[in-house]
Amino acid sequence: MKKVYYLKTCNTCMRILKGLNLSADFILQDIKNEPITVKQLEEMKALSGSYEALFSKRAKLYKEMDLKHQDLSERDYKHYILEHYTFLSRPVFIIDNHIFIGNSKKTVEAVKSYLMALN
Repeated sequence: MKKVYYLKTCNTCMRILKGLNLSADFILQDIKNEPITVKQLEEMKALSGSYEALFSKRAKLYKEMDLKHQDLSERDYKHYILEHYTFLSRPVFIIDNHIFIGNSKKTVEAVKSYLMALN
């Protein structure tokens, strides 16, 4: 499977996607227009090891809801990610059985390296 969960309105996501020049066999899912399902999130969790790894602590809502002062469990992270797309750290790339989460330079370089190794 080759899939990217992203946000079309996020300039960073769009810049990363443009820079990677992905092949046509990638499925792109704009999580605002097509929310992630429980099954999709559980698949991401299976690859990443935890819901917390998928959770964005940089989201505006995270600060607004004062979540950093709460002791969040895995169940809480799952709930918030499903409740609002902004809580998913994005973009999320799933390539075969590998997952790459977020927009850090290190993550984007890892995606590039993995894609080059495939070719």
